[in-house]
Amino acid sequence: MESISIFDIFKIGIGPSSSHTLGPWKAALAFIKNLKVEHLEGIQIQLYGSLSKTGIGHATDQAVLLGLMGFDPTIIDTGLIDSIIQQVKDSKSLKVKSKLIPFNYDKDIVFENITHKLHPNTLKFTAFSKSEVINEQIFISVGGGFIETENPVNENKYNLPYPINNGLDVLKYTQENSCSISDIVLKNEISLRPIEEINANLERILNTILDSIYEGCSTGGILPGGLNVVRRAKPLSNKLMNNAEYSSREEWLELVKTVPKDFNSVNKWISCFALAVNEQNAAMGRIVTSPTNGAAGVIPAVLMYYILFCDYKGRSFIKKFLFTAGEIGCLFKKGATISAAVGGCQAEIGVSSAMAAAGLTEVLGGTPEQCLMAAEIAMEHHLGLTCDPIKGLVQVPCIERNAMGAIKAITASNLALESDSNTAIVPLDAVIKTMWEVSVNMNSKYKETSEGGLAINLPVINPSC
Repeated sequence: MESISIFDIFKIGIGPSSSHTLGPWKAALAFIKNLKVEHLEGIQIQLYGSLSKTGIGHATDQAVLLGLMGFDPTIIDTGLIDSIIQQVKDSKSLKVKSKLIPFNYDKDIVFENITHKLHPNTLKFTAFSKSEVINEQIFISVGGGFIETENPVNENKYNLPYPINNGLDVLKYTQENSCSISDIVLKNEISLRPIEEINANLERILNTILDSIYEGCSTGGILPGGLNVVRRAKPLSNKLMNNAEYSSREEWLELVKTVPKDFNSVNKWISCFALAVNEQNAAMGRIVTSPTNGAAGVIPAVLMYYILFCDYKGRSFIKKFLFTAGEIGCLFKKGATISAAVGGCQAEIGVSSAMAAAGLTEVLGGTPEQCLMAAEIAMEHHLGLTCDPIKGLVQVPCIERNAMGAIKAITASNLALESDSNTAIVPLDAVIKTMWEVSVNMNSKYKETSEGGLAINLPVINPSC
């Protein structure tokens, strides 16, 4: 199995979807990397399967154009995206590296009415000089911002001192070294990069998480896409803080620390944090894949729950949380899938809930066995969850599912912490295997195609939709 760094699981990117937005964006960047533009006169993009069926709602069309123009999703000013795309449409031209080429948005992005044999999320780039093909490449967006080519090389990406393929490996190494899961993950990460770089990456991830929560709790209005979904995080945050005024992220955080900590208030805050991140994600804001964009609110919500409402022990414990959560995400990536187009929403919200449950359990003093038990409990109660976004938008039911996933993660952690892990009936590896079997047997209309479930069974909300 491929070795994965937690920084492959936690990526900084743009919403609304890691598989439909960030993946295609990265594929476009990969396509132009070695593309010679001297004789370039045109580019065509073909989108297949789920990328075609829900591509507009997931901004796949915009993502591939931004990638072809060389924009970096980690640093682009998200406020400029609309104007950049409109300029391409109005000018009927596209700048690829140093070359301005003709480009007709309505004709050169082709939404194919078939699913490619390689994968539900397949896209193809073709570069032309007059009518002659000068370059052609197929990419697969396999979830979480990961991309593969048509003929991927099957080899380990990293050579780790503690290679982990399953939960048994995790327990073996932690028992042999008498340490936590996060300790093993740190040893692996140090083999890949200096500790200074690890810490800097973690700080960037944490700051992006905090920014997405704050911006989501500070921004009102209607989400784009035509469903007229009203943002709820800001009014909920204001209500919970009695409309107290603030002017910065730091001031807002300090105010949240002073609010009542009764069960109902804490429960509402957890939901508020999750809603905030995923409303930002739905509006093409910058978030952290955890492990995907569609599930990006679960881990931030549970992490904030720990920081604000538990016995928070400092910044080093945030790193422990992220290390442990990230390793659980790696296990699901290797043993099953983190793509809703392959496995339904169990592969996104379910995995993120399992990740958060394990991370929380470690920082609350749980053993490695209890961490895996918490992850198993969280996934066990997401098995079979369908991905049926209305109008192909990562809004309904996706945003609320993040809040539910966060609550389930906390419940799973509490159950594991109060249990003897030696008596657990279902090991994590068994639930990962089961999740994959459910994914394989799930009908394709429940795999991010908007062809089943809630996506088709609601009355017309707005005729313009």
